Amino acid sequence: MKKVEIFDPAMCCSTGVCGPSVDPELTRVAAAVHSLEKKGENIQRYQLTNDPEKFAENEEVTKILTEKGPDALPIVLVDDQVKTIGTYPTNEDFSAWFHVSEQELKTKPTSRRTIDLNTLS
Repeated sequence: MKKVEIFDPAMCCSTGVCGPSVDPELTRVAAAVHSLEKKGENIQRYQLTNDPEKFAENEEVTKILTEKGPDALPIVLVDDQVKTIGTYPTNEDFSAWFHVSEQELKTKPTSRRTIDLNTLS
């Protein structure tokens, strides 16, 4: 099973898809990661603001950040090998790494909540 780790730059929230203007690239990546997680794939995202220890623990990521600075982010590792620096993987990349169709990666996360008003007092 492939292991993919995405080291994101500092963002306002864990996915980067919040705020007044949402970056479509971040939305695409969030949807792909969500779809892969639902399938049980080994994919992790680490954000510089929330997970600085993950950046510090990884020698290759630390080396890249030391040499190139934060503009090198995002950094993507596949099975502990650097695959991309400064760009997110394409859906074609995700598809090849995890042997899924690109269409499967486009399913956006949804959250359905229901409230039974009869149970409120």
